[in-house]
Amino acid sequence: MSAKKTTAKTSVAKKSANTRSIPKAESLVITKVSLLAQLKFIDSNKESRDRVLTLETGFRKKINAHTIGLPAEDAIFDKFNTSPFVLLIHASSRQYSSVDEIERDILSAKQFSSMETSAGRMVEDVVLPVYGWQCVLSKMHTSNSALDGRKLGEHSYEVATLKSGPRCLNDEMSENFADAIIENAPSWASEADVKKLHFTYGVLYGTKKKSNKKDWHILRKLAEKCSSRKICKVIVDPTGKWHCKVEVNGILIDANVRIGIDWWTHLGGENCLCEVLVAMIRACVSPAKRNEDVESLTIRDLSSIISVSEIPESYNVGLLQKSQTPWLFLMARHFCDDLI
Repeated sequence: MSAKKTTAKTSVAKKSANTRSIPKAESLVITKVSLLAQLKFIDSNKESRDRVLTLETGFRKKINAHTIGLPAEDAIFDKFNTSPFVLLIHASSRQYSSVDEIERDILSAKQFSSMETSAGRMVEDVVLPVYGWQCVLSKMHTSNSALDGRKLGEHSYEVATLKSGPRCLNDEMSENFADAIIENAPSWASEADVKKLHFTYGVLYGTKKKSNKKDWHILRKLAEKCSSRKICKVIVDPTGKWHCKVEVNGILIDANVRIGIDWWTHLGGENCLCEVLVAMIRACVSPAKRNEDVESLTIRDLSSIISVSEIPESYNVGLLQKSQTPWLFLMARHFCDDLI
């Protein structure tokens, strides 16, 4: 058998073994009943309500400072990378007759495509301090450049790297994160004077089912590298799990992948996500003067997602107006595989 065929078979065997090791992602369901119950609790609990108002103020300041604003007035067309064919087909589908009509769509498309990272950073900057964490601002190629947040606990040091969405990684980035954990863990532990680290790869929205599993490969690579180095050892293998434990130079590292709700619950408890969503809606969406039913939507299931017909007339909270409630359901849909 040729060397090429042997290498190919070995590669396939490794890929197959890795696939078997990936944990199964169960479908995550959120009910509108549970959301409304959380909203009711937050509205009636002073600590939760105060956090929402603090978050709202923080979001408003960031948004008003144009952190994620539209392109500047002096932006030039060449920066938008548009396809002339797409522009004309889009104009035809919307029955546009004037260029200024399509310009609005070009600006919106550019904003959506460029906003995700900056929006994620804005959310981190506002939210982390409210829940007792510190934002980590560090230069590239330093021991803290892989971190976005940290918190000194009673018996361990919490550190986290945060990504805006569930499909941000490729294989090379997964391996780089594993290397960063091994190389920098002693430094992270030393700065907090601890022997235990709790590392989280956190994703701001999405579900484990929607992940491309490259985030889980951070744990696989971490375990593989630790098993082959004298200064490291694997204590809990990540096979079939979204976490693992390793020891590096005497430092115990509990490494976890937390996506969407899992991350927000870890950050601030079971009501954290709802608090953040309510604050963001209050900062971004003005209440309508009167409640009107949405008559026509193109996205097939959007009407059922945002429907408020199930809400009893007696249901009432001060933090969100009824006209803002569809936005809560729309936002929540980004954190589950089904909203019922």
